Amino acid sequence: MIKEPINLEIHKEQHLKSSDFITDVVIGMSDGLTVPFALAAGLSTAVSNNSIIITAGIAEIVAGCIAMGLGGYLAGKTEQEHYQSELQREHGEVESVPEREMEEVKEIFAAYGISESGQNMLAKELATDKAKWVNFMMKFELGLEKPNVNRARNSALTIGIAYFIGGLLPLSAYFFTNTPEEGLIVSAVFTTICLFIFGYFKSKVTSQPALKGALKVTMIGLIAAAAAFGIAKLMS
Repeated sequence: MIKEPINLEIHKEQHLKSSDFITDVVIGMSDGLTVPFALAAGLSTAVSNNSIIITAGIAEIVAGCIAMGLGGYLAGKTEQEHYQSELQREHGEVESVPEREMEEVKEIFAAYGISESGQNMLAKELATDKAKWVNFMMKFELGLEKPNVNRARNSALTIGIAYFIGGLLPLSAYFFTNTPEEGLIVSAVFTTICLFIFGYFKSKVTSQPALKGALKVTMIGLIAAAAAFGIAKLMS
């Protein structure tokens, strides 16, 4: 009797490894889709020429790209500086008060249900390599992961480009319409569709319910745009 070979499926875990990139895209794209739209919508009630709206919209998109990109860069640099500061502090504590640091290691293992003998053994093994000891404390005591050295630059570029693309989408309606009123209607429909598509794919990438995520992003974007539009209309 010939036995059929057992088909063993290899379990492959799929985790999102580019969360920083996704976060930056969401920040840039969501603002890009709402702020320029609100500005153009507000101007649509105050001017009679699409060229004025286009000029103001492009100026806002460029300024927004720079401002958002700079914000992303500063946030990335702050994250790196904070990590380095805490890293130096941990190195100093390992050198000056190793007994206290050993006790903190044991407390971490105790929280995972490791026995006291196991805690002592693991803490002693970890203490033989100070670099790994410090990295362990950074991750499990402080909850800090070493940031990418290119994080600030990548964040600035990603947010800036995402804002630029997002801003051009609602503004593009004014390029092929004749009046601001027509442009506003087309831009509102186009922006709603873009928000829905953006929310859908964002949710898919982050393994969230796609339809729910799409509706959530669309509603948040429209509420933000409506608030900005209302303020712009009152100001005009």
